[in-house]
Amino acid sequence: MNNFEHLVSQFQSVFETNTYPQLFFAPGRINLIGEHTDYNGGHVFPASISYGTYALAGKREDKKLRLYSVNFPTDAFIEFDIRDLSQRSHDWTDYPKGVLLFLQKAGYSINHGIDLLFYGNIPNGAGLSSSASIEIVTGVMAKALYDLDIEKLELVKIGQKVENDFIGVNSGIMDQFAVGMGKENHAILLNCETLEFSYSPFQLQDYTLIIIDTNKQRTLAGSKYNERRHECESALVDLQKDMSIQFLCELSPQLFEKYEHLITNSINKKRAKHVIYENARTQIALEKLQQYDLIGFGQLMNESHQSLRDDYEVSCLELDTIVEEAWNIQGVIGARMTGAGFGGCALALVANEQVNNFKQKIHHTYTEKIGYEPTFYTPTIGDGAKEINDVTPQTSNERL
Repeated sequence: MNNFEHLVSQFQSVFETNTYPQLFFAPGRINLIGEHTDYNGGHVFPASISYGTYALAGKREDKKLRLYSVNFPTDAFIEFDIRDLSQRSHDWTDYPKGVLLFLQKAGYSINHGIDLLFYGNIPNGAGLSSSASIEIVTGVMAKALYDLDIEKLELVKIGQKVENDFIGVNSGIMDQFAVGMGKENHAILLNCETLEFSYSPFQLQDYTLIIIDTNKQRTLAGSKYNERRHECESALVDLQKDMSIQFLCELSPQLFEKYEHLITNSINKKRAKHVIYENARTQIALEKLQQYDLIGFGQLMNESHQSLRDDYEVSCLELDTIVEEAWNIQGVIGARMTGAGFGGCALALVANEQVNNFKQKIHHTYTEKIGYEPTFYTPTIGDGAKEINDVTPQTSNERL
């Protein structure tokens, strides 16, 4: 019996039904380059990955929404009335509830109940967008089961509204966009302000993309995120005294160097420098990948980490230990932290024949210096959220 058949059996057992459920999948995402540019009017460069969230769904004749998670099992499902989804539960059920609620608010007919089982193999807290994955998989499920005439981009926007207005997290649209709009073997250059985007081939060929989870709890990420936003806003105010701009990312590195003297605070100047140079790196990254220049792309990853470490100061000992060791390992052409920082994951592009050596060296150095193990993931770059007919989900992690 494969894993999917096991999930079907679990669905039928939990909900005491003979219904054979429909299956949906939404990936997690990584951001290959372009960190902390989104709220400064710039570009990001994400890709959807093969780890994600599976949803098994069956229609009900009544008005009950019954939810069950394999990852957060209880003795039974959790039940709500689809006519009253407005109360938060302050747990994982808020994500699917919020999506159905905001579909209702947008005027879509959510007129019957659903049995809905989730299984995810994205590590919680790793910064790979497990929440956006749940939101968007719920959206594509609702589109199918309620026969909704809704575009994928609208589901993406609803996912962000859930995050902002229901969950209460002031996040941008990158996560939901990458999860919903991903394309196999491609990355997405996305302008988070205008939602203009283009796909870029991401052909790894002789290299493997490895995600390294620090397994560090990101206790500082929220407060430092707000602090960095404020520093960027202060830098922008200084520049606006002599420049007609709305966002830092309207500036090229050359223009920044000409006008950086307007920023009176040296810390704010460093923050602005990272944002502006990082945004430029996303544009160059697109060109490198279109030219199938993976070596050049890897160098941009290295520069990105140096800037995040030194100018934006959102890295940490754990991330730096992984990335700086990676730079010294044969066959590594690029490595950087990914996500908000202060924990979470790093990325590395490693020659195929050096993957085992890479894992062994990182594992040894990290465990010796930090005191606990990292976790390694080797995703492929896959499609965005969709309904699927058959699947065998990957194991939830891969340890050395």
